[in-house]
Amino acid sequence: MPELTHLLTFGLVSLGMVLTPGPNMIYLISRALCQGKKAGLISLGGVALGFVFYMLCAAFGITAFLFAIPYAWDALRFAGAAYLLYLAWGAVKPGGKSLFTLRELSEDSGRKLFTMGFLTNLANPKIAVMYLSLLPQFLTPDHGSVLTQSLALGMTQIAISLSVNALIVLLAGTIAAFLVMRPGWQQAQRYVMGSVLAALAIRMVLQGKS
Repeated sequence: MPELTHLLTFGLVSLGMVLTPGPNMIYLISRALCQGKKAGLISLGGVALGFVFYMLCAAFGITAFLFAIPYAWDALRFAGAAYLLYLAWGAVKPGGKSLFTLRELSEDSGRKLFTMGFLTNLANPKIAVMYLSLLPQFLTPDHGSVLTQSLALGMTQIAISLSVNALIVLLAGTIAAFLVMRPGWQQAQRYVMGSVLAALAIRMVLQGKS
């Protein structure tokens, strides 16, 4: 098992990442608003499978391989930072929209909802950054099996992400109605999210290999 301090710190990082907007959150909110909570939760099941895929890749050495190659590491780190800055600009730019602004989506079957959730997560740069650049920093080879540590950290991230996203899906309609009635809150939410994303991008650029 990972050290307790590493596990708790990684849990906090995972919470910060899931609270920042990205493709998963945008898709789940839009799906819940357009087709209902059940559709949002089915889509979340596909997202969960995407998390498991990334976790297994990390556990079986793909992250260790990339982490051992400085140029691959730096390329991934800067690409991830650039993506977060792009999301930050999208949140604060003039005419930008809140995550809880309704995006029209056609009604889909349960199978398609699950598949789209899975594919959305696989194509999510934020999750790739989480597993390919952040997770290896919390592994301690002399503290036991790296495989076990990777699985424990991955399961922690999955549990936190699914809990937060499930709550967002269930409350999407309520939050959207609240923001529509209070334009000032909607604008504040955009700027807060943009600031958080920019801070994460700066941290990613400045962090070094541990």
